[in-house]
Amino acid sequence: MNNDTRAGLVGNVLGNQAVWLCAVAGAGRGVAWPAVVAALLYCAWQLRMSTTRAIDLRLLAVALVLGCVVDGGLAAAGWLDYAAPWPATDFAPAWILALWAAFAMLPMHALAWLRHRPRAAFAFGAIGGPLAYLGAARGFDAVAVTGPATLTWMVLALAWGAAFALLMQVAGRASAPAPQPVAREGVPT
Repeated sequence: MNNDTRAGLVGNVLGNQAVWLCAVAGAGRGVAWPAVVAALLYCAWQLRMSTTRAIDLRLLAVALVLGCVVDGGLAAAGWLDYAAPWPATDFAPAWILALWAAFAMLPMHALAWLRHRPRAAFAFGAIGGPLAYLGAARGFDAVAVTGPATLTWMVLALAWGAAFALLMQVAGRASAPAPQPVAREGVPT
């Protein structure tokens, strides 16, 4: 089954949102395992259905590194305090990395329309990323801003904008057709 059918795209988005809900609800209650289990199930399902499995796996690896840098950096700086901070308080918690893993399943499918629109991808990440943190903070007590508030939100917006634009660039390059050799008159290809 092709993951890019209308039903596949809806499942791609709804599954991602289900992982987010499991992650922030679990973290708000002090546990990381709901996020990890939900992300494992969701990513396995998406990869099984995907026609772009190799690219999705590459995006997964890039997203996990970005999660370690962005969320790990903000935790280490003391600007974000994560509920359920396992494995360490100055590193990106497992439930946050589960969210990054789930997010990596979107660029080749539901958000494919942003692959070759770097400015729109940056804006999408710069707005959507902080809104997800705001929802996690206010609705679930899963994260708290403990650094300078305005600066923390600005850094989150810039970091998420850059991270999402990078993910879209990786997706765009990986999915671009290979260049075909140009035949010259009298020269076989």
